[in-house]
Amino acid sequence: MAEPVPLDTAWLKANPLPDHHDNVDKNGRGRVLVIGGCRRVPGGMLLTAEAAFRAGAGKVTIATIASAAIAIGVAFPACAVVALPETPGGEIAPESAELLLAEIANHDAIVFGPAMIDEDGVRALLAALLPALPDDMFLLLDAFALRAATDHADAIAARGRHTVLTPHEGELAALLGTERDEVARDPLAALARAAETYRTAVMVKGATSHLMAEDTCLSYAGGGLGLAVSGSGDVLAGLIAGLGAQGLSPLHASAWGIWLHGEAGRRLAETVGPIGYLARELLPLVPGLMRGV
Repeated sequence: MAEPVPLDTAWLKANPLPDHHDNVDKNGRGRVLVIGGCRRVPGGMLLTAEAAFRAGAGKVTIATIASAAIAIGVAFPACAVVALPETPGGEIAPESAELLLAEIANHDAIVFGPAMIDEDGVRALLAALLPALPDDMFLLLDAFALRAATDHADAIAARGRHTVLTPHEGELAALLGTERDEVARDPLAALARAAETYRTAVMVKGATSHLMAEDTCLSYAGGGLGLAVSGSGDVLAGLIAGLGAQGLSPLHASAWGIWLHGEAGRRLAETVGPIGYLARELLPLVPGLMRGV
């Protein structure tokens, strides 16, 4: 197992963000498709979508349940919206796969899983989508999609290093079929097992976040307790996807996403307080942090 390297400004300067030319258009800046949402958490997608924009993506599309689509489109007019069939319980229906596959070709990165709470439905959609994805499509699996990923380890591994998994300790335990306490005792060992099994970029989020990919292990200790709040993970997922859509590898997009997310939390802890700020308040800080490195 590789020794952890600090994820700090020195590492970021050695692995910089894309250098866009002045004449690049919004398509050239990267296109992100965010798939998720449900009737119980209809607005969570807005955090992921805005985070992708704040990280520099040029276009973002939200694919979510039909009953929430119009409201989401009005709340965030910069986004395109795809209204998907939904189950009686207010989840994305499995038959939505056909509509989603038609959208995929028009995007550079996909986030799948935010604000979804039906594990069986997520599993059915993932089974339909994974075989159809282009090999080089940047794919981020988050939230309940991580629990569904256990049924698709071989398909995820076969995609090579074009996927990011973003679990906290409990979700990493589910990915490995073990207990959370075991992950908590030795998160780096658990992370190494997950990276070997899924053969992609994997992180474990916590007070110290670790990221493993491409024989590299990075550790970021920062951000503070305030980041442990609803919506925080949705923001992180959007940051990573926005960077991946611009051409960064899963390793580099994840590293930058972790750092931007954590540093925004650190600044809010200094200016607002250690806890009590909202996940959406992280977002306006991101462009300045990107400029400052």
